[in-house]
Amino acid sequence: MTSFDSLGLGAPLLKALAAENYANPTPIQQKAIPIVLSGRDLVGLAQTGTGKTAAFALPVLQRLGETRRHAGARACRALVLAPTRELAAQIADSFRAYGRFLGLSTAVAFGGASMGKQVQALARGVDILVATPGRLLDHVSQRTLSLANVEILILDEADHMLDMGFVHDLRRIAQLVPAERQSLFFSATMPPAIADLAGQFLRDPMRVAVAPQSTTAERVDQAVIHVAQTAKFDLLDALLNEDVAMARTLVFARTKHGANRLAQRLTSAGHAADAIHGNRSQGQRERALEAFKKGRIRVLVATEIAARGIDVEEVSHVVNYDLPNVPEQYVHRIGRTARAGAAGRAISFCAPDERAYLRDIEKLTRQPVPVVAHALATAPATPASAQAPRQHRKPAHTERPKQQKPAHAERPKQQKPAPQQSKNAPAKKPPARSHAHHRDEGDRRDRKGNEVWSNAAPQRNRRRRRA
Repeated sequence: MTSFDSLGLGAPLLKALAAENYANPTPIQQKAIPIVLSGRDLVGLAQTGTGKTAAFALPVLQRLGETRRHAGARACRALVLAPTRELAAQIADSFRAYGRFLGLSTAVAFGGASMGKQVQALARGVDILVATPGRLLDHVSQRTLSLANVEILILDEADHMLDMGFVHDLRRIAQLVPAERQSLFFSATMPPAIADLAGQFLRDPMRVAVAPQSTTAERVDQAVIHVAQTAKFDLLDALLNEDVAMARTLVFARTKHGANRLAQRLTSAGHAADAIHGNRSQGQRERALEAFKKGRIRVLVATEIAARGIDVEEVSHVVNYDLPNVPEQYVHRIGRTARAGAAGRAISFCAPDERAYLRDIEKLTRQPVPVVAHALATAPATPASAQAPRQHRKPAHTERPKQQKPAHAERPKQQKPAPQQSKNAPAKKPPARSHAHHRDEGDRRDRKGNEVWSNAAPQRNRRRRRA
């Protein structure tokens, strides 16, 4: 089996790895470390929890330690971009742990924390800066940071940064860093949009993939329970009461308000729970995550964005309380369990209106999710992947014989009534009649077309004689 010694790492890094009880490198580390040490650009694809952070942190520390130089005031030599605060803090902790015997400086910059302390940490310059794109550009705009001396640029969870709308920030950052640099992309998935973005950052990169794109971790026992939306909380409460093995459970909710409400209901039901999401302050998020790591709370409810920085090795269960509408997020979620070679279980709740999301997940992962029965479940007869796709076809109609219309007696034609004339419009004269025309009793007009009110002959106009 390959060891860290054979990868070309120096004695200070090997000493730090021994202190962290790291004996053998993971597959992504075996393939990525030699390439990064050679100075080539790299695209690394690996599942969450397989050691991606060490795969780029160790060779970057080695290269910075071999060519020691001062970064300069308000500058950095290596820049690591992460989508969330938690992930940025986690990466910075890994750099400090692996480089403890190298004497290199590390700083973090992300939103929700004091800007003044970050400015003070960057004033003298640092070797490694881990930042979120938004706060990084804030420092650049305020001239408290310059990216002119960046030697190595690393993007971690690049696909998630694209989902969060950081694509314009990333392109702006790419224009601020030097063209002569080494660029590294690491992610669990690589959709086509990220591949296009990587083409703008990387030059002739080497590609490393230790697993097919968008596959799930092998040690994760997956299951899905079909349940009504209104019965999801009762199902989660029942599972926590029935299974004592759910000692450290990470529950995913779709919205921040939903995460808060779910954590409150779990606490009211007697379960030690807390929530972590973007609306909570940095201190609240750190305290909730620390309580989850120490085992003081049993359930941590998180949203998709906040969960990217959760790195807890002993997560026993992952519960998708709300199925993600983006199938790639499912891979990231269940990767929070079964980390570092341990086993884990992922349970998904699927409401009737979420079955289309389940079909997309099974199509992406190329495997069906086993359906589990429960007293509160409403499982369909066939799994989602076996359901035939909807076909929009016009219903076939049989040709009906033409029915002959019944013969009706010929009706006499009725004359249309004459349109009513306005008072101001001149009266239309009837067609001229001959003097010999006989005037019957129904005729109401005289020979000049004047209306009469009797059948008697019209009175002649007689001139009155003057008295």
